[in-house]
Amino acid sequence: MPQPMTSAASTPTSLAPGASSSAFGKLRLALVTLAVVAAAELIGPVQFSVGPGKVALLPMLWALLIAAAWGIAHRRVPGVVRVATAEQSFAGGLLNAGLLLFVVKLGLTVGAALPQVKQAGWALLFQEFGHALGTLALGLPLALLLGIKREAVGATFSVGREGNLVIIGEKYGMASPEGRGVLAEYITGTVLGALFIAVLAGFVASLHIFDPRSLAMGAGVGSGSLMAAALGAIAAQQPAEMLPQLTAIAAASNLLTTVVGFYFTLFLSLPLCSWLYGKLEPVLGRFSKRGAQDAGTGAVSQISVGHGGALPLRDTLIAWAVVSGGVLIGNSLTYKVPVLVSLEGLAAVALIALIVEGIKRLVPRLPMVLVLSVVATVAGIPGLFPFSDALIAITAKLNFLAFTTPVLALAGFSVAKDMPVFRQLGWRIVVVSLTATAGTFLGATVIAEFFH
Repeated sequence: MPQPMTSAASTPTSLAPGASSSAFGKLRLALVTLAVVAAAELIGPVQFSVGPGKVALLPMLWALLIAAAWGIAHRRVPGVVRVATAEQSFAGGLLNAGLLLFVVKLGLTVGAALPQVKQAGWALLFQEFGHALGTLALGLPLALLLGIKREAVGATFSVGREGNLVIIGEKYGMASPEGRGVLAEYITGTVLGALFIAVLAGFVASLHIFDPRSLAMGAGVGSGSLMAAALGAIAAQQPAEMLPQLTAIAAASNLLTTVVGFYFTLFLSLPLCSWLYGKLEPVLGRFSKRGAQDAGTGAVSQISVGHGGALPLRDTLIAWAVVSGGVLIGNSLTYKVPVLVSLEGLAAVALIALIVEGIKRLVPRLPMVLVLSVVATVAGIPGLFPFSDALIAITAKLNFLAFTTPVLALAGFSVAKDMPVFRQLGWRIVVVSLTATAGTFLGATVIAEFFH
């Protein structure tokens, strides 16, 4: 049993986003990102059948793939449109800041549809057990059958998002087998997670086995990009009038998973996963002739999993400009909303984000995403404030899916720099990580279905 280690000595460090990126590089990244968004929206959604189900590839996925390919091939791209490693690192910082506008839109949607969210009732609480336990139920046995050792605990106790990196880092240290496992899950989810869960969610939705509201709850896995990808694929196969309700439910589920899920994983799923490993490994591990899983050992610890602190305000504003520009493009090209109408809604969204951002800079310990979600949700409750109904009306013109395309374009550039290390992790840990992602979505969906 590995001895606990403090994360301070072993957690990889990274430069602050944009520290080595020039002003011209930042401008180039912004313009190229908007070009990728435009290309993705012009390609539009593509659907094809797989057996009895359908797979929907939406503009946000094209944006992710195009941006990742562009970043990986940056040495072969003409210098004027090249997104080099420094700009790829900066894209990670822009992604974090740009997601704040996405959070505001989600909060306003939840507030406007609060009556429908209330109808979900206890389902929202109990489906969290599916999110917390579904990963290890599917992922852990498979990992042991493939011969993965203690890395399996880090890779399958939960979906490897930032909060779970903190949990593993504090308990085991990031240089431990558990640390390597959670990093592998983090990278797999970042590089392939959105594409994988969109295909999976779209396929499951097309089978018409589950209530769409159950699928929306399952989509709230605690990651904004994964939730957006899953929800987009689900909503694309439902009547347009259901989109606000599904978005509100998914956003509420995602918020609950982000806040409550941290404690679920800390006090429930991680101890249970470690205990199950001790019981199951002697039984299932013997079916594999492989030794301890060392895929990516040494290399994984070089990956930058953080972004070195908050962005300067000017860079935060750049992030908001990029995301807003992407929303304008998507809203205009795909949803035929006039640019001036979209600008009104974006101004309201940005104002809410700016107010909370200002408070955050005065009170650094403020949990930004949580406070922003609460403020946006309360502001969007119909009739609660004199301005609420007007706020709902002007922001309703901003299509939810239009926000996901620029967000995933930035994600594509952000992960491109880590692809060489990602290839060293080996196919087994990738399969296990994707299985864990499937487990959290399916587990929550199945539990939520009991309430519909």
